[in-house]
Amino acid sequence: MDKDINDEPFVFTDERFADLQLLRYRLDNFEELSLRQKQFVFCLSQATLFGRDITFDQFGKYNLRIRKVIESIYINYKGNRKSADFKALEVYLKRIWFSNGIYHHYGCDKFIPGFSKDFFINATHSLDTINIMQCGYKNADNLCEELIPVIFDPNILPIKVNKKDGDDLVKTSACNFYEGASQKEVENYYLSIKDNEDKEPLSYGLNTTVEKENGSIKEDTWFLEGKYGTAIKKIVYWLERALEFAESEKQKNVISTLINYYRSGDLREFNKYCIEWVGDKDSHVDFINGFIEVYDDPLGLKGTWEGLVEYLDVKGTERTKLISENAQWFEDNSPIDSKFKKPKVNGVSAKVICAAMLGGGEYPSTAIGINLPNADWIRAQYGSKSITISNIISAYNEAARGNGFTDEFVIDEPTKEMIKKYGDICDIIHTDLHECLGHGSGRLLEGVDPDALKAYGNTIEETRADLFGLYYAADYKLVELGLLPNEKAYKSEYYTYMMNGLLTQLARIQKGNNIEEAHMRNRALIAHWCYENGKEDNVVELVKRDGKTYVKINSYEQLRNLFATLLAEIQRIKSEGDYVAARDIVEKYAVNIDPTLHEEILERYNKLGIPPYKGFINPVLTPVTDKEGNVTDISVDYSETYEHQMLRYSKEFATLI
Repeated sequence: MDKDINDEPFVFTDERFADLQLLRYRLDNFEELSLRQKQFVFCLSQATLFGRDITFDQFGKYNLRIRKVIESIYINYKGNRKSADFKALEVYLKRIWFSNGIYHHYGCDKFIPGFSKDFFINATHSLDTINIMQCGYKNADNLCEELIPVIFDPNILPIKVNKKDGDDLVKTSACNFYEGASQKEVENYYLSIKDNEDKEPLSYGLNTTVEKENGSIKEDTWFLEGKYGTAIKKIVYWLERALEFAESEKQKNVISTLINYYRSGDLREFNKYCIEWVGDKDSHVDFINGFIEVYDDPLGLKGTWEGLVEYLDVKGTERTKLISENAQWFEDNSPIDSKFKKPKVNGVSAKVICAAMLGGGEYPSTAIGINLPNADWIRAQYGSKSITISNIISAYNEAARGNGFTDEFVIDEPTKEMIKKYGDICDIIHTDLHECLGHGSGRLLEGVDPDALKAYGNTIEETRADLFGLYYAADYKLVELGLLPNEKAYKSEYYTYMMNGLLTQLARIQKGNNIEEAHMRNRALIAHWCYENGKEDNVVELVKRDGKTYVKINSYEQLRNLFATLLAEIQRIKSEGDYVAARDIVEKYAVNIDPTLHEEILERYNKLGIPPYKGFINPVLTPVTDKEGNVTDISVDYSETYEHQMLRYSKEFATLI
């Protein structure tokens, strides 16, 4: 076992609860950063952690108060801490921490508490008055009156993000982006304020809460002097501290522009920030900080607050550099209609990075790859930055080794050997292609509203990027570039992708539910569309062996052709803003689940004892000082437990209520 920079063993964790497993990620080669770079990472990390309460509040109106109440009971409870009720409360609290609220981080359903209502009432009434007031209530009766229905009634605010076709997605979603308005009112409001002639359109609604007041729709902006201001002030403070250690004037401009945006809440300033950020391609240390991804809004408008601090994985970046240098070739040879292609691909930057700190919507569960900015016009004119997060991928891969999953779900030994041999590299290459080029490929036709696909936009975009990666994973160009070892390696990615989309991702969904999350819908859409449209030629089969269902691919070459055909159609839908086609293809292939097959997959998966979801405990970064108080190093400690980290964050980085 290697040693970390403090010559202490790297501490793995295998803490499990509910359907979750906690992992750690290692800060590979952090010791090779200069002191200035380490201090930069530290300041940016503080700015990342101070956004935590914003994310909690965005994910549900009562999340922060419920978290504070359950934490207070957990810390101060004087009764039997080994009782079934208390143990259930402990699991409930850990799930709240993991999901930034009372809704499942992936499935969006409200958690069902395993403790009784009477236990909760007695526990809250045993709290001191000061504890209750710190949770935002005058007394225990007020607390119980407001929170008991939210916690215990399954019919009150039951789902964080509802995407069911035909429902009012705003009124039936518990995410805290809208107050009193209907979906139609919100959509009409944004239609009324959009400037369709604007060549540099704003990301309308990205940083606001929409409220209906006295019959009128208005927006409450998230900025320094507005909503979330107490948290944003802390974020800005640490961004200002970080300016001292920035690596270049260009990077200072990035941070300064972000600060200006936080101070003003002006989306024009956000556009300037995105342009500055995407133009800074040479920094060794980089970050994401702000209201970014819109997956947690049923209308795909509101940005979840998220933070990520990163530094360059030099060796891994050699791989993505090759991909980005050939971006024009990939665009020119894409199987989409030529009118949807970019005649000139601008500013594609792709790096492999190590995460140094996760925050907000990227913590504890995080992505393995990111491509930003999201605005199509900025991508077209200024390019994009893509990252693949190597130390997160390594942690996932390490946790998956020897868990029995492949033996249970892969059809035969030759396919298992193929996946064992090529699976890791092919998965990485697909992620690189998805993030580096897929999201940045293609273009909207002039005059098409970037939000034309509405609630289906996120699923269509992820489908587009995945298909781009799948199509090119089988191209000999990757062998020529030295990215894949031979022309057959791609088959491992095709098999695992189809197996996941048709079968194994069902293990992440509760019995009786449909598919809701955009990435899961994307994978189901691709797999089911190819399965159905390849039936005539028997391209992909679902076969039964010993009562178990397996995927069998009869023609990898024809499967690639199906990916190409679907990519062409998905790009057309995106480029033309064809809402009806988007709705039809998603609803037909990406939402519904065969209940018999679902039950089988759940049973097989549960026997393996593998938690279907994983997340991470952050390392602890601490300045080391000499006798005069000068910082001489930033130490990295991996030993903090999940419980300690979460309680510490709730104390040290509390900003709201």
